[in-house]
Amino acid sequence: MKALKFIVIVLGTLVFLILIVALFVPKEFKYEKTITVNAPIDSVWLNVNSLSALDKWSPWNDHDPNIKKKMTGTDGTVGAMQSWESEIVGSGSQTIETVIKPTLIETELNFYKPHKSQGKAFIKLMPKGIETRVTWGMTGNMPYPFNIMTIFMNMEKTMGKDWENGLMKLKKMSEKKH
Repeated sequence: MKALKFIVIVLGTLVFLILIVALFVPKEFKYEKTITVNAPIDSVWLNVNSLSALDKWSPWNDHDPNIKKKMTGTDGTVGAMQSWESEIVGSGSQTIETVIKPTLIETELNFYKPHKSQGKAFIKLMPKGIETRVTWGMTGNMPYPFNIMTIFMNMEKTMGKDWENGLMKLKKMSEKKH
């Protein structure tokens, strides 16, 4: 009986400490990757200016070629939405929130499966002479007490390879058209 009481006290203390630490851990996260494309900004913009354009170099299409997608609204304008359903990559939607030609597109991401969450994604273009600097990023929030997981999450390990693959596809597409 003493051993059981000791285990309960230790586990209770551990849970209490985790909850206290989570109070001080940021709830926001941000991840981004940048690449330089050997093409002018207008050429790159054609490959990022709409949800269907983004879809052409999306790394997640490689994970499930049978992904089901649906578009609503006028693609390339604020309010356009693409939703997806997949046994492999889950389900969700992406809605255009901001379009500033030829430098910025921002979207709201809603993930429904496998885990419900929300975030914002953006693609920023900056001319560098005849080249274009492309930054693809994502921001989001982790609710308390799950925000403690950000201490242990390695965003680069979790997302880095997919984002690099997507940016490399974008680079090839943009440079090929140029």
